[in-house]
Amino acid sequence: MLPIRCEMVSVLALRGSGADTEVLLLRRASEYLHGAWSYVAGHIEAGETAWQAAHRELREETGLVPTMLYATSFCEQFYDAGHECIAVVPAFVARIAPDAHVQLNGEHSDYRWLSMQDAADGFPFGSQRDLLAHVQREFIEREPSPFMRMPLD
Repeated sequence: MLPIRCEMVSVLALRGSGADTEVLLLRRASEYLHGAWSYVAGHIEAGETAWQAAHRELREETGLVPTMLYATSFCEQFYDAGHECIAVVPAFVARIAPDAHVQLNGEHSDYRWLSMQDAADGFPFGSQRDLLAHVQREFIEREPSPFMRMPLD
């Protein structure tokens, strides 16, 4: 039997609204998934909640501070061969001001703001496309539930 581990979070940074919504993609610079395009992701530190980790990772990896942060009710899951487990990764949506400036840390070599469709076309994993479709449906095509909103402090 495989254990289930939840040690990471993912964050989709969005700017704009409706059909003009764009999502931030980052190109991995580290050895792990080198060159792959993805969104913000990182480990939950000791004493942190998942939403706090999402907020911190967004700031550390991109320099961005969200105007709003939401839990998505979507968890990515995949087989993690390195830890011989099923990894479960809760996903968050961060709304970003249209004029916010991205400042990458060393984990990434480039970034792009893309339409939802262009982003989906560039993702290497089906679970990433599934998450993007969920975000499209629940955060762009409709107003997200206020119950999903996370604090920013």
